[in-house]
Amino acid sequence: MDYLNRGQAPFSAEIWQEIDNAAVEAARQRLTGRRFLDIEGPFGAGLTTIEVGNDDFCRQPGPDEAGAILGRGISVPMLRRSFRLSIRRLAAHLENGQPLDFAPVEDAAEAVADREEEFVYRGQPDFGVPGLLTSEGRQHLAGGDWSAIDRALEDVLAAVTRLDEAGFRGPYALALSPPLYNGLFRLYPGTDTLQLEHLRRLCTKGIYKAPIEGGVLVDPRVGVLIIGQDLQAGFAAQDGVHYQLYLTESLILRIDEPRAICTIAAAAAGSKAEGSASGRARTAR
Repeated sequence: MDYLNRGQAPFSAEIWQEIDNAAVEAARQRLTGRRFLDIEGPFGAGLTTIEVGNDDFCRQPGPDEAGAILGRGISVPMLRRSFRLSIRRLAAHLENGQPLDFAPVEDAAEAVADREEEFVYRGQPDFGVPGLLTSEGRQHLAGGDWSAIDRALEDVLAAVTRLDEAGFRGPYALALSPPLYNGLFRLYPGTDTLQLEHLRRLCTKGIYKAPIEGGVLVDPRVGVLIIGQDLQAGFAAQDGVHYQLYLTESLILRIDEPRAICTIAAAAAGSKAEGSASGRARTAR
């Protein structure tokens, strides 16, 4: 089934391959969840729902009553972003060998990747879709101020201990907000060892800069990122000036073990001082 409508576009397979390659490469630069989560699929665009948990009685039946057993499922969201390619510029690329600007493809891919990251970390609570930062039953650590050189290691060690005591013994992956991650590029006093290098010995599944606040430590048994349709381009129409295209994918994070997650509420290096300065400025006004 040509649900991407590629057969209606006057493109060769080589052009579609160039578009897909540009999209995948741009998305890869933004995606972090796929680097440490287990992945299943792709299963195709027809995957619209997955089952989670075990079947159970919707209520306990009485002595003379038939029981009703139900499962639970969550919908698999489809992500989509439109973009345009100039008809004339594509013709110049094909007929005259001029380079084709794939910036519209890359911008659309980055938008889809950002939305994927949002689903991985925050989910969509209004629709019953949990993320790593919002899943009920996750563990949580009230971290400290990471401007203190030893505090990052102390907080991550404490989070590791929480997961270890719950039976999740790693290997661990750590995702951090940009300020927390960037702050790890400091040397321990009197050494040539970066904080980041030290923590990598503890978090052997990797440490990632992610679009979140604070941090989250994850054991791989947390669940699976299930891919329906992986990122691909499709054709919508053309208006005589542009080809109207789109990028689309479908996926869902199935969280099997929320206690394999420990969120960390930590402050970035320097954030206290910045907060105090802004507070003084408000007071002065």
